[in-house]
Amino acid sequence: MLDPKKVHIGCSPISRMSDDEPELAGDITWQQTASEIALGGYEGLELGSAYPTDPALLKYELDLRGLKLANAWFSMRFTQRPMQETIERFQKHLDFMSAMGAPVIGAGECGVTIHLSGDVPLYPAPPRLTDAQFDALAKGLNECGRLAAEKGILFGIHPHMGTGVQTAGDIARVMDSTDPALVHLILDAGHTAAAGEDPCALLETYIGRIPLVHIKDGRRAVMQRVRDENMSFLKGVTAGMFTTPGDGDAVDWDTFFGILDRHNWGGWVVVEAEQDPSKAHPLTYTMNARKFLREKMGF
Repeated sequence: MLDPKKVHIGCSPISRMSDDEPELAGDITWQQTASEIALGGYEGLELGSAYPTDPALLKYELDLRGLKLANAWFSMRFTQRPMQETIERFQKHLDFMSAMGAPVIGAGECGVTIHLSGDVPLYPAPPRLTDAQFDALAKGLNECGRLAAEKGILFGIHPHMGTGVQTAGDIARVMDSTDPALVHLILDAGHTAAAGEDPCALLETYIGRIPLVHIKDGRRAVMQRVRDENMSFLKGVTAGMFTTPGDGDAVDWDTFFGILDRHNWGGWVVVEAEQDPSKAHPLTYTMNARKFLREKMGF
């Protein structure tokens, strides 16, 4: 079994308040999301855009609930903007994360993306980076990784549906062109499955560079509907393309956790699923996901 001293269990607030589609949150406050994550039996959470950016205030609120900050998404623009522009924004994000004592920063390349559009179909024509854009991304990733390492924080790229880094080939190119000591992989099982890839195969290949995994599942029937009806990423989320582990059928979790166990892996396991809270009761899904992890991991 996995070692509870090496593996930390967290939950993302994204099923309650999506940064991609903020209107889904309704009247759910960030305080409520944090309280429900603590109530669910998790030890940490990820940051959402609604959370305060004052480290003292946020740390106070998390300490009240016995929570730690595990990770916070950072949007990169290396493929379309001058490198220094993203680096300057990253430095501010890094300072905040360091003040919070966070161990990981997961970043997505959003310079070329369709995932924020409510109208562009997700599947027929996904973004494709040029050779020059891949080179610019690799250079930027290495620099972010270097800066993060100076503060003792692990930096990783988060492949995401609708961006220029989503397939196994995209991931391989990024991993092969960056410094393994500086650039890690935030493996999102649900996004990988939605991209038509095998999250277990990617986990096996890159496990030595993975400090945090997003334990997200999906519904294959809805994914197929998104494809057949040329739906956008955001419409796919609202339709129920993603769900929490134990509720979907897109990921072979026995194999996934078996790989983690066999490699005596350590890091953060974070439950995450972009969902419409009016259709998927957040606390229920949070509690059920934690029960599922307990069954698979033994703690």
